[in-house]
Amino acid sequence: MTTVLIADDQPLQRFGFRMLLESQDDMTVVGEAANGAEAARMAAELRPDVVLMDVRMPGSDGIEATRRIVAAGGRTRVLILTTFDLDEYAYSGLRAGASGFLVKDAQPEELLSGIRAVATGDAVVAPSLTRRLLDAYVHHLPAATEPDGSPDHRLASLTERESEILRVMGQGWTNTEIAERLHLAESTVKTHVGRILAKTGSRDRVQAVILAYDTKLVKPS
Repeated sequence: MTTVLIADDQPLQRFGFRMLLESQDDMTVVGEAANGAEAARMAAELRPDVVLMDVRMPGSDGIEATRRIVAAGGRTRVLILTTFDLDEYAYSGLRAGASGFLVKDAQPEELLSGIRAVATGDAVVAPSLTRRLLDAYVHHLPAATEPDGSPDHRLASLTERESEILRVMGQGWTNTEIAERLHLAESTVKTHVGRILAKTGSRDRVQAVILAYDTKLVKPS
């Protein structure tokens, strides 16, 4: 059973999410929070598998709440929900440690599959939005290098194939697309992705994609 905490300042929005989630045999809502501070406190107390986190809330917002939840080091993962598909805060939320990003008008099955994916340790960023989202907010980042000017050490241990896969992950390709376009078995792609996460110290796919941009392995268009 996947346990979910809903964090949104709109009561009707929380009600709608609760109705959808509790219609599923494998999900249960353990609580509702109306602001970021309440979300962080309840996440610490209830230890849900997933927090559905609205970004814009009064007082402590969803970004700060995400940062606090991730910093606590527990098993709770955060799936950010926002009204707009290119929300100005979404990238900040992912950098704060969120494991996913979806828009609120996503189809119910997209939301449910996103929650299930995040709960099992995967990461979710609507593929069509990945490139646009990152392009919009990381073009100003300097290339990440070591103090002596050498390339970032997190990429040093990657094989040529792993670097290639990390690059196309940063372009928003799904595992299925990577397998089809690079003529690999999907199980092989999953193995490569797992090794990339381990070698770079990335918590999940989202963090690996951010790393690809930080290190300029992928350049914004």
